[in-house]
Amino acid sequence: MKKIYFGGTILTMDVTGATALVTDGGRIAAVGEEKTLRRQYSGAAEIYLEGKTLLPGFVDAHSHFTQVAMGLTQVSLEGAESEAEICLRIRDWCQAHPEKPWIIARDYDHTRLSEGRHPTLAQLDAMTDGRPLSIAHQSGHMGLFNTAALAKLGVTPHTPTPAGGRIGVENGCLTGYLEENAFFVYQKKVPMPGPQELLSAYRQAQMLYASYGITTVQEGMLVKEMLHLFDLLLKSGLLKLDLVAYPDRAAFDEAWRKYPQRDYVHHFRLGGLKIFLDGSPQGRTAWLREPYEGSANERGYGTLPDEQVREAMETAACHQVQLLTHCNGDGAAAQFLACLAECEKRYPVLKELRPVMIHAQLLGLDQLETARALGAVASFFTAHTYYWGDVHLQNLGERRASHISPAASALRAGLPFTFHQDAPVIRPNMMETVWCAVNRRTRAGRALGVEERIPVYEALQAVTSRSAWQYGEESRKGTLTPGKQADLVILGENPLEADPESLRSIPVLATIKDGETVYLRENI
Repeated sequence: MKKIYFGGTILTMDVTGATALVTDGGRIAAVGEEKTLRRQYSGAAEIYLEGKTLLPGFVDAHSHFTQVAMGLTQVSLEGAESEAEICLRIRDWCQAHPEKPWIIARDYDHTRLSEGRHPTLAQLDAMTDGRPLSIAHQSGHMGLFNTAALAKLGVTPHTPTPAGGRIGVENGCLTGYLEENAFFVYQKKVPMPGPQELLSAYRQAQMLYASYGITTVQEGMLVKEMLHLFDLLLKSGLLKLDLVAYPDRAAFDEAWRKYPQRDYVHHFRLGGLKIFLDGSPQGRTAWLREPYEGSANERGYGTLPDEQVREAMETAACHQVQLLTHCNGDGAAAQFLACLAECEKRYPVLKELRPVMIHAQLLGLDQLETARALGAVASFFTAHTYYWGDVHLQNLGERRASHISPAASALRAGLPFTFHQDAPVIRPNMMETVWCAVNRRTRAGRALGVEERIPVYEALQAVTSRSAWQYGEESRKGTLTPGKQADLVILGENPLEADPESLRSIPVLATIKDGETVYLRENI
């Protein structure tokens, strides 16, 4: 069915100016002048924009789709400001869900708690009625387990700590705190929801993404324990948005056998391989070249030795798939760039595969040119400037914190970059991310690195055309160009004409995937 959109602003995100757009089924058929297209496509269904703005559908450059879905089945601690509030929320959940064998919570942030610390093991034990409790930190890089959970998981004070991680032990006793690889190992062993609950959560997660104008979603780290979930998801046929998955090294070979196709099948494809090299700057586990503020030698730490990094790069090159590498600190960035330079000598194809530095929060200004020369892409979690900017000032000092997510410097250096939200760390709110990149303001209202602010148009490119390019899908997505997929978003206001301070308040009114409306805001 042909449809013609007109009567508003059309931002094609390329050089084409347009006052109307025609879709034919799942493709864009024409873009141009309204009178001409209405005459040429006189039988098309008319969609009057009522002065609103039409853009390409937003492309999620990095998030964790399954974890977003799982989070909808868990206790939300988002915004909790004290240990008492955490305890109250978890106790209320326990009372409301007596059937749950485990209590699983998410999104506490110790930097926002009035106590300024992680809850103790004794506090964790008092939060439930004896059931095991697991709590994931909002960063996703650390978490807490109560005594019952530690016992179920077989963690003792003498349990060997996985390389690149830490199990909290004080005076010979467990504290309940685990970080990085230690947390990941044991979090994987926590029981998952049943099939029907999981499918319901996947549906809700997909609608959440669509409500923010997103038409392509990422599964940013597919582990072995999740492969059976994807069998269930794909057999259900519920995917309407495109989903691109990146297994970790342990899951890659099996995932490659199960999903060898290069193109989408039922809106799903395997995108490549994912590794991670360090932790989070707000948790002081990101690997830095210089110590954190207030310490003479605390620099965070790496999570993979060089030989494993090079092996992952070799695997990506041999399979000709993209490599995503989590590196927050400039120390991790240095490891990534050094390994990539070495591997590209033997496997030049790596450069063509557009290897991505995920987060690249503290990518050094002196590292930008090297990254560009190696063909790397930086995907910045630029909303950190708002959510944790004040914490970064404490942990990193003014100089380093001001250049976190250095988008303007990357633009000047010619280094391709995209933006993401790392959902479920924060909601996949693209317009909020655009606001963060343009304004760079912290929660406390402080301007953070004004020299790294970028114009609105470049921020929009980072969530449309450049994100499509990151995936190697620029020929089918990212701009409103004839022949490309009819992936569209309608916004309540033109971001290029809006007050920069109001960008995050611009509503998504509708999201269209392959020509069909998958989200429609109520009362528009």
